[in-house]
Amino acid sequence: MKILIVEDDPSLRELIQRSLEKERFVVEVAPDFFTAMDKVEVYDYDCILLDVMLPDGNGLDLLEHLKKIRKKENVIIISAKDSLEDKVLGLDLGADDYLPKPFHLAELTARVKSVLRRKHRDGEHSIEQGNVRLLPDSFQVWVAGKQLELSRKEYDILHYFMNRPNRMVNKNLLAESVWGDHIDQVDNFDFIYAQMKNLRKKLKEAGATIEVKAVYGLGYKLVIE
Repeated sequence: MKILIVEDDPSLRELIQRSLEKERFVVEVAPDFFTAMDKVEVYDYDCILLDVMLPDGNGLDLLEHLKKIRKKENVIIISAKDSLEDKVLGLDLGADDYLPKPFHLAELTARVKSVLRRKHRDGEHSIEQGNVRLLPDSFQVWVAGKQLELSRKEYDILHYFMNRPNRMVNKNLLAESVWGDHIDQVDNFDFIYAQMKNLRKKLKEAGATIEVKAVYGLGYKLVIE
């Protein structure tokens, strides 16, 4: 899962980033309005943590822009400007939650996980496809009732696809989502092929009824056999 933090305070931005990375999120940052605008135009995110008062613009304008370009990222507003008017406007523009500053990092992390559960899993704490069950809170994968050991990136890839069954995903989007922005600028994607090969082998050996299939020239798709 990839998160964008739009926050101009460097110390708070770093604290949030470290906290979310401990939860194994892929985290990108934008210290100002225009950096954030550039990022949302080019990249996709599962959740955006958005400060309202930025040095070069208003975070609510960014939220409105997301709506105009039909981006469907979850957005949690994090702001010291805790007025009812701003809350209502932010929610009307499509924000999923509003957390006033100061806040506890544990509460922020819990809210991020909550909006992601609502988006991808209808509020459920686990994801099930075929006979495979993935537990995001504990980073565990079970196949037919037996735990499957995966490396971190193998798990991240499987998590990404289990949230998007039967959806074609090209290697660029997969790389950005699992490894972070700018990974699309690397010379080749051999690292993806290696991780994908290992994941597919482990799923097959475990007797999984799902498969991440390669579609020549297009990308990958998780299918249930």
